[in-house]
This record gives sequence, C-alpha cells and structure tokens, in this order.
Amino acid sequence: MKNDLFPKDIQADIIPQPSGKLLYRCLECSAEFGIEQLLYTCPDCGQVLLIHDKNFNRLKAVPAEKWQRIFDFRKMTRLPALKGIYRYHEFIGSVLPLSSIIYLGEGHTPMIAANKNLEKMVGLPFFYKNDGQNPSASFKDRGMASAMSYINYLIQTGQVSDVLAICASTGDTSAAAALYAAYMHPRVKSAVILPHKKVTPQQLSQPLGSGASVFEIPGVFDDCMKVVESLSENYSVALLNSKNAWRILGQESYSYEIAQEFDYKLGDTVIVVPIGNAGNITAVINGFLKWYEVGIIDNLPKIIGVQSVHADPVYRYYLEPDTTKRKFKPVTVQPSVAQAAMIGNPVSMPRVVHLVDRYNETAGRQKIFFVAVSEQSIMDWELRANRNGHIACTHGGETLSGLVEAKARGYVHGNEIAVIDSTAHALKFSGFQQMYFENSFPAEYQVSPNPDLINRPQYIQPKDLKKVPEPGKSIDPEAFDLFIQRVSQEIATTLKLQPK
Repeated sequence: MKNDLFPKDIQADIIPQPSGKLLYRCLECSAEFGIEQLLYTCPDCGQVLLIHDKNFNRLKAVPAEKWQRIFDFRKMTRLPALKGIYRYHEFIGSVLPLSSIIYLGEGHTPMIAANKNLEKMVGLPFFYKNDGQNPSASFKDRGMASAMSYINYLIQTGQVSDVLAICASTGDTSAAAALYAAYMHPRVKSAVILPHKKVTPQQLSQPLGSGASVFEIPGVFDDCMKVVESLSENYSVALLNSKNAWRILGQESYSYEIAQEFDYKLGDTVIVVPIGNAGNITAVINGFLKWYEVGIIDNLPKIIGVQSVHADPVYRYYLEPDTTKRKFKPVTVQPSVAQAAMIGNPVSMPRVVHLVDRYNETAGRQKIFFVAVSEQSIMDWELRANRNGHIACTHGGETLSGLVEAKARGYVHGNEIAVIDSTAHALKFSGFQQMYFENSFPAEYQVSPNPDLINRPQYIQPKDLKKVPEPGKSIDPEAFDLFIQRVSQEIATTLKLQPK
C-alpha cells in the first residue's frame, strides 16, 4: 500500500525514522554504556545488560489508540524492513535506519487455535504460536534479526569490519546465527560451538549448510557457553547468544505480535513459554511491560514459565516463597527431549529475577508462575497436540504439558485463554518421536511410550503374490492388476472399510 493512501493523521508515522537514545544498562550496578561498541556484560561489575531507551518517555506522548492504528496499518506496507519484527521499530531498534535492517521473513508467525478435542483434554481454549515457521525454523530468528541488524548498522557506519559472529548452541541458535551471517557474507562470518552428540541431525545440518565453522566439544550447552564467553572476552568476536542484549530486544516482538493479535486486550490471557537460557521469557516479560507502560495494552497477561524436571534451576529458585531467602543454584542437567531447554545455568537468570519482580509489582499481584514437568509428559502432550492438527516440537510439548500442570495447580483457570509457544518446527526433533514409537529411549530419559500414542508404518505385501513391482523393474499388466487388487483388499480389511 502506498504511503499517501494511509490515513492522514498517521501518514508521517507509518515509515519510522531513527529516534530515541539506546544504551546498555547494567542490572546490578545500574551503570550505563553507549551502544557504539559490542558489550555483553557490565565492564564495571560483570553483570548482564539490558538495552534501555533513555528517551522512552517520548513514546508515552503518543496516544495508545494512535499506536495501535500505526501498527495495524503498518501491516499493509510493502517495505521489507517493516514486514518482520521491525513493524514495532520504536520499541525494538529505534535508533537503526531502515537501511540497516536485515529481514529474512522472521516474525508474525501464525497463532493456531486448538481444536475442540484438544481443548477439552486441556480444559481451556488455547492457541499454539508456531515460531517454528520462522526462516531457520525457530524463534531464535527474532533475536538474530535484531542482533544482526545492529551489527549491520555498525558495519555501515564504519565502527566494525570483518565480523566473526560466534555462539554456543543446542541447535536452534546455531541455525539462526549461521543463516543470518550467511546472508551478510562476506562482511560477516560465523562459528558455532555445539555439545557433541547433543544436537539433532536436522539441527546440525543447518549451520553446516549455511557455511558456518562448526565445532563440537565434550559436555553440555553450559560448557559450550563457557568457551564462547572466554572467546568473547579475549578475542574480537561478536557473541550471538542471549547474553547479547540485542537478542533480547528482538525477541520482545513475540509479545507485541500476541497483543496485536488479540486487539491489544489481554485481560484474560495466559502466555506459556519454555525456559532454556531464560532469554525468551525475559524478552516476553520486558515486551509486555513496555507496552503496558505506554498504555498500548491495558492489562498484563499471566505468564507461565515451564522447565523439564531434568533441567529446572529457575523453577527451583522460585519454589522458595520468601524472596529474601531465594538463592539461585545451577543444576546438573539430565538428558531431555526439550534439548534447547537443557540448560542448568541460564545466562539470563539475573534478568529473570529483575523483571519478574518488576512485572508482579507493576501488576499489583503475582502474575508470573513457574512449573516443572516430566519428560514423559512432554512427549505425551507433544504427540497429542500433533494428533490434533498442530506441528508442535518437543518444546511445544513442554509448554502444553506446562499449561496442563499450571491449571492443575490453580495458576490458570478454565475461563482464560492461553497462548503457548512451539519454539521450533516439529521436524527438527522428529528423532524423538521415532524413539517414542520404537520404544527405544535410553533409560535416562525416563520416557515409556503410551501404546495409544504409538504410530508406525505397516508394510503390505500379500503373501500369495508371486510378482510385485520393484524400482527399475516392471511386471506384466495382468500381474500388476492383481497386485493392485490384493493390496487394496488388505488395506481395506485393515481399515475396516465397507464396500460401496
């Protein structure tokens, strides 16, 4: 849609101009630093950072109803830079010119309502937000589009050159980082560090296909993260894990999309997200807080953070009701089907503590809850979801299982509407489904298949047939007609079909 066709009162706002004053702010000592350099932790105290807009109050001067109309009409623009997460430019990367924005099709993933059968099983209406329909097939593309657009801006303004982007990953981060770096080739190259044999073959193929340098090391994700932190502290590299505050900024788009989908009314809404490195839940919280502060939404939704019992340090932290006695303790993770969440020492934990307190205080009551679920429950609910028309990954099974657990605990009620996150495409984790169907899970996963959920192919070759087709070898017409007749009969018998 051409700009002169938009309503006159918002024409000047449809295409945003660089604005605001973004800076890094330390969560521990409140020190502030300019964004002209790549920073991941506070130079003064070593704590993680968030990006803060020093001129944020300018956004409050715009009436909420006008903001809503701007975002709704921006859907119609043909500009690639505004088709993705930067539809919400003023709240994500307001200082970036549109010419710096990298857009590969990320964001605005569909929200699919559960069918009545699945809704009845769970006990309330809910939607899956299919973030597996991002370009690298996971939610990580939201943060990567933000981080890479910022790096592109630094390159264009001559502040950096010949960038090597590096990350630790359980699979999805590496796929996103490698994809976006490949798009910026040759100005940006990428390297990823993975835990050996802890990444699915599908996920491993992605950074390899995008041309990244891939390194596998012993241990788990937490060990990979320590190596990447060492590299970023001692060498000139761009760290692309959620320790990078620009990643968090981009992932806030998830909150904005949900709010827009519900016409900015979130009074009876529950958002359920899995917790891995805690970057996603941090971004979701911060996004809703921003829009509530400006008035774009008039309610803060409930948020449920979900972890597997095999990697549940955040859940354990919040088991202590007395806030003065809470003490975070990393855990040693056990194997989990929710591989991206198999993290025992989340980098963004300080952000979680800071933002959960702020969110609940702003809401005037507890609105963020945490639950832990079994590996068995994760797999069972993933399969139930997919049997009812969804494309849930294991983390989508984790969030659905978490919703069921939250309802059982009284955190969620039947008159509310939930949005649950399927963070990646189901095909990335299809190996776990195969293990379930074949009952081949190693004991440490603690998963035993439910016979009602097992589904395996059936080979049909009638024993009385002497000739059957083979690749590259045809059979005579009479034998082929008999083959078709007999195979059809056996399939019809198996399916208990009635003749016409």
